[in-house]
Formats: sequence, C-alpha cells, structure tokens
Amino acid sequence: MKKYFMAALVCLVFLAIGTQTCNAAVDMGITTGNEKGTYYRFGLDLKHLMAQHGIRLSVYPSSGSVDNIYTVYRVPSIQLGIVQSDVLAFVAEDASNKTLKSIARKIRIVFPLYNEEVHIVARKEIGQFSDLSGRRVAVGEDGSGTYLTAKLLFKASGIKPGQMLNIGPQEALTLLKEGKIDAMFFVAGAPVKLFSEYITKSDNLHLVPVTNSKILRYYPAAEIPATTYAWQDKPVSTVAVKAVLVSYASHGDCPDVCGFARVLFDNLDQLVKKGHPKWKTVDLRYDIKGWKQFECVKKILGLPVGEQKPFKPNPVLDAIEKALN
Repeated sequence: MKKYFMAALVCLVFLAIGTQTCNAAVDMGITTGNEKGTYYRFGLDLKHLMAQHGIRLSVYPSSGSVDNIYTVYRVPSIQLGIVQSDVLAFVAEDASNKTLKSIARKIRIVFPLYNEEVHIVARKEIGQFSDLSGRRVAVGEDGSGTYLTAKLLFKASGIKPGQMLNIGPQEALTLLKEGKIDAMFFVAGAPVKLFSEYITKSDNLHLVPVTNSKILRYYPAAEIPATTYAWQDKPVSTVAVKAVLVSYASHGDCPDVCGFARVLFDNLDQLVKKGHPKWKTVDLRYDIKGWKQFECVKKILGLPVGEQKPFKPNPVLDAIEKALN
C-alpha cells in the first residue's frame, strides 16, 4: 500500500511541474457500458493513451449509468465511470432511493465528453415516435441510461407503449430482427458498433426520428447524419444527452484522478486523430450546469478555484421533474 501511495505521489509531482509522462506506474479502473457501445470504446481509447504515460487503466463493461455510479463509490480500484448527465441529475434527487441519492450528490465531474444520440431502431411501419404507442419496445436493462432516458421520453411525450422490455441491446436487436418486438432504444454516441456490424439493409429496419415537440422541450435536438450506418440513407433527427466522465468525491485529493485528467487534457488531440469518431466532438471545457468539478481539474482547465458553490439541481433535472409529474 505504501509503495502504491508513493508511486502515485511521485506521478503527481511530475504532473504538477508540467511533465506529461509518469514514470511510476499507477493502476486505475474505469467502468463503461455495453461492449458494443461507445462508452466501452472510449474506455479502450483511454486505456491505450494512459499506457503511454505510466497509467495502467483497466476497462470494465457494465449494465449502464446507474451501475457505474454505484461502482465508483463501492470499488476503490475503479475510480472513474462514464454516465449520462440526465441520469446523474435524476438519481441525485430521486427520493425513492436514499442511498443512491446520497452517492450521486457526492459524484464529481472530471470532464464532460460528448453528446449521445437517442437511437430508436424499428420496423419500417413505425415512422415516427408516436407510432410506438401500444407497441412492444425494448428499453434497455434496469440501471442503464438507455432505460431511464426511454422512460423519460415516454413520460414527456405522453406516448404509452404496449409493453416495455427491460433487456440489453444485443438481445433486443435479435428479437427485433425476428419480429418479436417492434422497436428498441439505445442511447449511445454514433456510430454505434452494434448497429454498424449487425444490421444490414436486408433486415428492413430503420432509425425512427424523434421530433415530438414535448420531448424537444426537455432534450436538445441532434442529428444522425446520412450513411452513419451503411443501411441508413438519409439524415435522422433525434435528441441527445451529454455523456460525462465522473468520479466519487473521496477521490478529490487523489493524485491518480488528477494525473489521469492531466494526461487526457494534454493529449486530447491524439484521441481525436486515432480514437472513436466521437472524440472529435469532445469539449473538455463545456460547462455542465449545476454539477461540481474537482478542484485539480479546474486548475488544469485554468478555471477559478476555491470554495465550491452549494449543490443545486442540474437544469436537466427541472425538465425531468416536469416530465414525471
């Protein structure tokens, strides 16, 4: 334990004086998402980058955002997680689970990442969001960001599916191809590997546009460009949520998290050139309203540091509360 602490301390000293490479190896972990999703791909990109700077980053798949919030709290060796900002806002005020609520309030943002598009893949007869009324729809596993976002979209729009199946994306796509369900949700940054590799034009599926005016009051509009997927000829309008990299408050003085943040900040251009296409859209300075960021990360960004403002709800939360009431 002493050896591990000293290695991390040495690494922090190097970083503090502007040296990008940590010669003392540090072990860290990041919890991501489904292995066919963008979170996991981002994790692998970060693993490759960190390995060049003395940080051995282990990448763990998970069932989604809520699972990741629990993990960064409970597992000391997994200091980092990727979650959806709307999920983070929701659980921070969810009185039905006091433990999760308490944990979420102590979550800190390391960096904002990218917008995740809401993908709704369906049979061709489902032309718009309202056509999901009365249908059999896969909405993701319990604890996943996809599940919560799908639930919120239905609440906001007033559309009621006939059946919501809590299953993962791989199983959902299989059932969709077999005609056993009508549509599936998957919230992830495009392009999604699952849809690139396992859907062809012969499957006769398409992306359902999300243009419902009630939904657009709560979620920002986005677009999945034409030919993002080989079977997708036209651009598709949808909505998006921001993915964020987080850690638990107790890691705030941890040299590992701060060292990781420095390496990421100094080498974003490498990820843009060689990583997942979504790295091109990442703005590490993007302001996530209402959420606290580590002091050491604020220093890296050149932002004012000092006493944190009292916690207040993320603006996304206001929309969520209205949608659920």
